[in-house]
Amino acid sequence: MRVKEIVWGGILTCLALVIPLSFGGVLGITIPPFSATLASHVPVMLSMAISPLVAFMVAAGSAFGFLIKLGPVVGARAGMHIIFAVLGALMIRRGFTMKSVLLATLPVHAVSEALIVLLFGFSLHNAGVVIGIGTALHHGIDSIITLTVFALLKSTMPTSTLPTSGK
Repeated sequence: MRVKEIVWGGILTCLALVIPLSFGGVLGITIPPFSATLASHVPVMLSMAISPLVAFMVAAGSAFGFLIKLGPVVGARAGMHIIFAVLGALMIRRGFTMKSVLLATLPVHAVSEALIVLLFGFSLHNAGVVIGIGTALHHGIDSIITLTVFALLKSTMPTSTLPTSGK
């Protein structure tokens, strides 16, 4: 990993931890058994533009933050971010745009979170409908925030400062 990637990864991991630990109550939405913290996916989604390893690191940091703040079920759901983040980073490496990557990873994200909660005894209805659809909506909202932040970063920073252009 290059120094820029490590620095960006550290900054995004810090944000991925701070959002659930400090803003979970303020940005949190709970419709039992679903819970969401708005903007919590943004650091993970931005990390996909850097590298698969950084995406893994930031998603793992996010999962740790949610484990500490909200317990093992939400922590396990957040652990599923590793799957969509690494997949998205690999897609960006192959030339896909950030917008297309966020759209393509939405079903992977929603299905993986729905499946993981089945291990905790959730009903098929709660897992599929409540968690799956809730996660898809949350992914969509955070994708809009991510695309806005990503465009601002690209327009205000010298290209050499960003690890990848991510189209």
